[in-house]
Amino acid sequence: MRLLAFLLLFLMATPALAERSHAIAMHGSPKYTEDFKNLSYVNPEAPKGGDLRLSKSGTFNNLNNHIITGNNGEGLENVNDKLMQRVWDEPFTMYGLVAESVDVAPDRSWITFHLRKEAKFHDGTPMTAEDVKFSYEHYRKNGHPVRRRVYGLITNVEITSPRDIKFTFGPGYDHESVMILAMMPVLPKTYWEKVDITKTTLKPPLGSGPYKIASVEPGRKIVYERVKDYWAKELPVNVGQYNFDTITYSYFRDDDISIQAFKSGDYNLRREFDVTKWETRYDFTALDEGRVVKEEIPHQRPEWLKALIFNSRRPMFADIRVRHALSYLFNAEWLNKSLYYGKMQRIASAFPNSELAATGKPEGEELRILQEYKADLPATLFDEAYKPNDMNGRDARREAIALLKEAGWIYKDSKLIDKDGKQFSFEILLGDYADEKIALEFTRDLKKAGIEARVRTVDNAQFVGRLDDYDFDVVGHRWINSLSPGNEQVNYWGAKSAESKGARNYAGITNKAVDALADSIGRSETRETLIARTRALDRALMHGYYMIPLFFLGKDLVAHSSDIHRPSVTPIYGMVLESWWYEAADKSP
Repeated sequence: MRLLAFLLLFLMATPALAERSHAIAMHGSPKYTEDFKNLSYVNPEAPKGGDLRLSKSGTFNNLNNHIITGNNGEGLENVNDKLMQRVWDEPFTMYGLVAESVDVAPDRSWITFHLRKEAKFHDGTPMTAEDVKFSYEHYRKNGHPVRRRVYGLITNVEITSPRDIKFTFGPGYDHESVMILAMMPVLPKTYWEKVDITKTTLKPPLGSGPYKIASVEPGRKIVYERVKDYWAKELPVNVGQYNFDTITYSYFRDDDISIQAFKSGDYNLRREFDVTKWETRYDFTALDEGRVVKEEIPHQRPEWLKALIFNSRRPMFADIRVRHALSYLFNAEWLNKSLYYGKMQRIASAFPNSELAATGKPEGEELRILQEYKADLPATLFDEAYKPNDMNGRDARREAIALLKEAGWIYKDSKLIDKDGKQFSFEILLGDYADEKIALEFTRDLKKAGIEARVRTVDNAQFVGRLDDYDFDVVGHRWINSLSPGNEQVNYWGAKSAESKGARNYAGITNKAVDALADSIGRSETRETLIARTRALDRALMHGYYMIPLFFLGKDLVAHSSDIHRPSVTPIYGMVLESWWYEAADKSP
């Protein structure tokens, strides 16, 4: 009996052994088995060749995208390979790239990466565990706040062979931590030991990915060329992708100039994010003759959460009644009809266009979660899901002024003033001239309620600087979410991020319930739990009136030359440009 008891205690104390795998899914099992040949949304027979020419508004001053300073050039993500590669027909699954396989602890407290022997940098130098460790140490110290937070949870790094490295997490890690680590680009240690990796640079750095920088015109153009002997081109996760021989990003002062350049044929694929331009500006000969094609491609990913965001650090916006009141003064119906031809939908969730959006009244697991934080949540949250105001005109102003009066503001002589007679006044900061019509119309409706608002549109460098410093009253901006939200939610909404320069809590939210809900999402061990927690967070955010949500379409808008083609299958995340290819039309009789 003693021996049996000892054996039972030993088994209980011994952690379960990990199984080696070619992939890691955030929840459940990977879609593709170890012997898969290619992804379902690619054309494995896609030809190589041709030139993809793209545009970007603004400028750039940096080719080192491994730091948070500088204005990075577009396309740098294709220069360095990651340990594992994300796919776009699953919510969040990583497949081996530099790492051929992984061992992951059942509780995800550690992960071992086994590197491919054929993995190499563009100069032919093999990738090793030392490069992985160097990359980790750099990102832990100098990377984006989300990476620094996750990497900071690692308590031990052990190189067990030149191609094997194990990372062990300490207190605070969650179910997503190993996924974030698996997304790490592998940097060449010997190269960066000779170059200051903490500084911006316009000298093309050594990479390992499917493309390398062929030429640079500082601030104006970057040309990438396909690496013909790319070490990973035959891997199943890459088959049918990275098909263009060159990819060129040309920079234009603003988007109006850019669209004219597209009409002139200066570049051959344009993604459109402005429905007004899509409906009114694509009127040129090449489109009429079929040399340019317009496509509206539906998708199932969460749309960008675009909004006019209140900076609740400012005393005037610290009161939820004020934020709620101003939402009544936003005439969304008129804007949708006059600017977007009625084609857009109003955003009513932090995760619009997805199963993550809260609907109806909270129930089941979602309700249980919300009741746990009831003391720090608005009572209205337990009724129906958030619905944007659909009032307009006098009725809307009446509701707004009543709420503002409750908050201590006085409507007198057509002005909204405080107890000292100072008028309610603020600035709306924009970084895109396309948003000016919305903001200016909003200021007109605000003026009818006695509020003086000014619109200021600045260039990209100023906008990013002020955004990073939270130097604004109201800002027109967005958050980007995926079908598998996680650690980034803490960066978007967490109290610590509210005062961290360069983080993304633009609204300045410091709410205990929001903090706990945002932190819990990455710890979800099942898809069902993640959905319930995300919907609970959604209600807390939208019922907090931290923003005035704008509009979404639910489609990718893209115009391109007729010799550019895409696969017949579109994954849930929408168009994947890496899978497109060039093929000239057959002009034979």
